Formats: sequence, C-alpha cells, structure tokens
Amino acid sequence: MLGVCYYPEHWPAHMWADDARRMADLGLKFVRIGEFAWSAVEPRPGQFAWSWLDSAVETLSGAGLQIVMGTPTATPPKWLVDRSPDILPVDERGRRRGFGSRRHYCFSSRTYREESARITRAFAERYGKHPGVAGWQTDNEYGCHNTVHSYSTDALRAFRDWLGRRYGTVEALNAAWGNRFWSMEYRSFDEIDLPMSAVTELNPSHRLDFFRFSSDQVRSFNDNQVAILREHSPGRFVTHNFMGAFLDFNHWTVQRSLDFASWDSYPLGFTDTAPMISRADKERYAQTGHPDISAFHHDLYRGVGGGRFWVMEQQPGPVNWARWNPSPAPGMVRLWAWEALAHGAEVVSFFRWRQAPFAQEQMHAGLNRPDNVLDIGGHEAARVATELKDAWWQEAQQAPRAKAPVALLFDYESAWIARIQPQGVSFDYLSLVFNWYSALRRLGADVDIVSPGLPLDGYRLAVVPMLAHMGYGATEALERFHGVTLLGVRTGSKTESFQIPSDLPPGLLQKLLPIKIPRVESLRPGLTRTVKWGNQQFSCDTWVEHVEQGEGIEALATFADGKAALVRQGQRHYLACWPSKDLIEATLKHLFDQAKLSVTPLHDDVRIRRRGPVSFAFNFGSGPQPAPAPHGARFLLGGEHIAPYDLAAWV
Repeated sequence: MLGVCYYPEHWPAHMWADDARRMADLGLKFVRIGEFAWSAVEPRPGQFAWSWLDSAVETLSGAGLQIVMGTPTATPPKWLVDRSPDILPVDERGRRRGFGSRRHYCFSSRTYREESARITRAFAERYGKHPGVAGWQTDNEYGCHNTVHSYSTDALRAFRDWLGRRYGTVEALNAAWGNRFWSMEYRSFDEIDLPMSAVTELNPSHRLDFFRFSSDQVRSFNDNQVAILREHSPGRFVTHNFMGAFLDFNHWTVQRSLDFASWDSYPLGFTDTAPMISRADKERYAQTGHPDISAFHHDLYRGVGGGRFWVMEQQPGPVNWARWNPSPAPGMVRLWAWEALAHGAEVVSFFRWRQAPFAQEQMHAGLNRPDNVLDIGGHEAARVATELKDAWWQEAQQAPRAKAPVALLFDYESAWIARIQPQGVSFDYLSLVFNWYSALRRLGADVDIVSPGLPLDGYRLAVVPMLAHMGYGATEALERFHGVTLLGVRTGSKTESFQIPSDLPPGLLQKLLPIKIPRVESLRPGLTRTVKWGNQQFSCDTWVEHVEQGEGIEALATFADGKAALVRQGQRHYLACWPSKDLIEATLKHLFDQAKLSVTPLHDDVRIRRRGPVSFAFNFGSGPQPAPAPHGARFLLGGEHIAPYDLAAWV
C-alpha cells in the first residue's frame, strides 16, 4: 500500500478535507502526522491545544485514511529549552547546541526523558484508542544531524554508571582498556571523563565503549516511548523511521521493542552524499540514484525489522539537503516505489503531500506543488496506486517470503571500530560492505542482510565483508553454518575490549580457519597491489594483510610476491585485501560455483529482485535494456525491452 506524510498544522483548516479526499482518490491508504507538532499541541507548559489535531484526525480518518501518529519529541518547543537548557546536546568541543532547528536534545538528559515520557503519554492517552489511528512512529530519525553522541553533564553521569555496570570494578576497566599505556589508569569511575578534547588520539577502547553507551541511550530512550504506547494504545503497531547510510547507533538493538522497521528513502540525496559512491557514478546516476543505494537499505531494514519494513518517507522530487539537488528523471518516483515493494516493503509513504512555501524545507518537493497542483511525483504515485490494484500483485503479496540464497553480515560495531582506528584514512566500513553488496546485485543475486550471531540456516552463501569483533555468538553461528563462507579483511582482528587477540587475528575464527594475520598495511590513494589467480591478474588497494597459512589451508590467489591473498579450507574462504571491482566479481563467481548458485550477469544500469513468484527488473539508465527474463515469461508490468527509467515484472 501507499501513504504520505502530512502536516495539518502547516495549512489552513479549510484545506484539510479537500486534502484528505484527494489523498484517498489518489490511492493513498496511510497518512503520517504529528511528529513535529509539539509547540502547536502544547503552546505553553501544561496548556494543551488539542482541538486542531482532534479535527485533523477526524477529517483524515473520515476520508478512509489510516493514521500513523508520530510522537513529537524530535522538536522540543522553545519554552522547554528556555526552562530547562540542560536538555540541549553538547558537541565534542563542549559547546552547547542551541534552539532553532530540530533534534536539539540530549538522549541522556534526565529532564528530557521525563518530558519525552510526559508528552508521549499525553498523545497516547488522547489518540491511543482512536479507531483511525493504525499505529505510531516514535520520534523522528534518531541521530540525524550528528546527535547520537552528546557530551553533556548528564551524558557524563550516565556514562560512568554504564561503565560501572559493565565492568564492576575500575581495576577491570583499567585492564580492559589497557590503561597502563600512557599512564591512563583511573582510581574510580568518577575520574573517567567523556572521550573529548584530548591533546592527541584518545584511547580506542574508551571511545568504543562511549559509542556502545551512546547507542544504548538511543535504545533506552526509544524503549521508554514504546512502553508508554503499548500501555495506552493496545493493538496498534509501533515503528521508527531510520535513516540511510547512518551508523552511529546499533539499529539491530534499537529495533527490538518495535513491531517492524521503517526508513526514509532519498535515492538522489544519498547518491550525492554517500562516500561509497564514486564521482563517476554520482554523475551517471544523479537523476536516478545509484542502482544499489535504495536496495541496500531496503534489504538492511527488512533484516533489522525481522522481515518487515516500511518506507516511511519516499523522495517525490528534488530534495533540499544534499550538496546538489537535481530532479528525478521521469518515471523514477514510480520505479523507486516498485523497487521498495519488490524488496518486501509493506507500505511506501511519500514525503510529503504538499511542498511547504516556508522555513527550512521550502525547497523540498512534495506530491503537490506549493500552489496545490499535483506535481510529477504525484502523478507517478497515482500510477503506482492503480497498478497495485491488479490481481497478480495481490497474489504476490500472499506468497510465503523465502530467504534469499545469500546472507550478507552487517555489523555496527565493526563500523565504529573502523572509524575509531582506521589505520588509513580511506578505510570506510560502509564502503567496503556496499562494494560487496553491489557486486552481488550485479550478478543477479537476492540478498538478505543479517545481524552477526543470527542462525544462517537456509542460506547457500554467507558473505562477511568485515566482522572486527566476533561477539554476539557470531563465531558459533559461522561454525554451525554448512554453506559457503567468505570472510573479509579485519575479521576477528579485535577483542571485545578493542585489543589485538593474544593469538593474533582472526582470533576465535582460527578454530574454523587456521590462519594468522601478523601484519596489515594501508595503502594511500593511487597505490595498488597485484593479485594473481590462475592465469588472471587483478588489483587491490586501501588495505592489505599478510597471511600465515596453517595446516590444510589452500591459497587460491597470491600477491605478486607470492604471499597468499585468497585462501580457503573446504567451503570457508578468507580474502586478505580490499578488492577491486573485478576481483570481487571473480571471487563471487567462484563462491557461486561452490554454492551451486546461478549467475545472472546484468548491465550496469539494470537490477533484478524477486518477491514470491514474481521477478522484477529495474532500468536506472538512459537507454533501453532487454529484460533478463527467461524465454516464455509472462509479463505483468512492461515487456521484453525495458524503457529508460522503467521496470518490468514477470512470472
């Protein structure tokens, strides 16, 4: 189904009924409201102005729309900031971040946690049992604008308490952090500061624990709201709208109290800003989005949500927040919606109903222009709504959701470890993972993105681009997995406390794959190493590891000096470098052959995804492409030739 984000507080009340009617006529089923409306609902402390929101809820639900109500905690009002400035976040240099935009709160603020609970309870008591309210969205885009890590007084107090619970004694902490180095030993937890404003590099163990603590603060903040909503709004779903390319907290743990995951999809904005996309591809896909940027996040948040996800905000036109903001190519808003549905989205909700003519987002397009005329994205959304009525789609949604053949392990702690101690400024965890994901997609594979430690039963191939710390039962899960496995660089390279394993990397994995990594190298841009594999040569850059081979280890590929680059024992493989595009594809073809998976080579502009019995193909290019469908396929959308910025579906 389709939905839209709406802000009745931005528009005169006499427009609401017409807006609601037009939404329903367009084929939209869900409407999200309320997530930024705190000052409109509570203009003065304790004085609530519910009447306008009551009217909006009645108007929207009266038109047959199902409401997703947002808790308004992403935007505390000015009177609250003035009364309790301790709610404001503090940056790494100790400067308080002020009022005037959004997300101006610290997750650790005791005052703000009380106020968040109070306003959430007020919303839940008012609308929790309203028949038009289908569910809730907590807050909005946790962590946006670099707000996960706060260095406030409350954060310091909470961090010390967190460390005390984690380590029990300061002596245990000193040992775990290696604090004899540089005379960093503490006598009590009260001596420990937040990791900020030091002369030079901070202790990486200290920083990693602060990242863990900060993630736990997001989780507990969210859990507090969810508990209130469960109490006062039984039978309604609760979700949160996560972001793309955002790694500052552990989404796997924050999601646990929610019913499913949602995320906000802006393919053009992410393509422009994402570090893992080359300049050439940023230019090539400036009006379509990179072919794998949205798909990666669809698969990630389907995994985070335990198999269920929504797109809570779908880009409908130019956005306002990227460095450059072109218009989507004609047809792309429709393509993006179908792409999300093909990856398993239950709802695609467009942001927003009408472009605002004022404030920070006035340059951000909506389904309607500011003059209330349906825009290009609105017409394309209407087309999708019509197509969704077809019987074949109704049948496809009822099909059991099978696992993909490939599992890609994704780990937020590995991202933090690489960020804290990259050992080379170009080492970026998300870029590494995205390279592997994109290569899998170019070979026509469907992919499930999986949390480390979850069972891998039913998969044929498991790809682990990097898993720095083998926690959360990851070693046991890989040991029990009998399919083909690929382990990438820096896997098993650190202990839980951010130390090199006593028996060298890959640490605990040595019982599965008897190798040791005694030395690593980072390569500056422009430096590459040659990898020889049979009669072929490839290149690698960024990161290289030296491998000591144990008994039974076979070297499939070597560096120019003869040292092992790709090794295996049975079905387990380790690739000791940051591979080029060609080397990744050669490695995956070898793994596919071992796993008895078929390869479907695709044009660079084309991607496929299967949902139940239906196969979809999406053309992100400016020229027509043949549909990668078998002979005799029955087409449900499109045909044998896919037009530019179009799609096909077949059985």
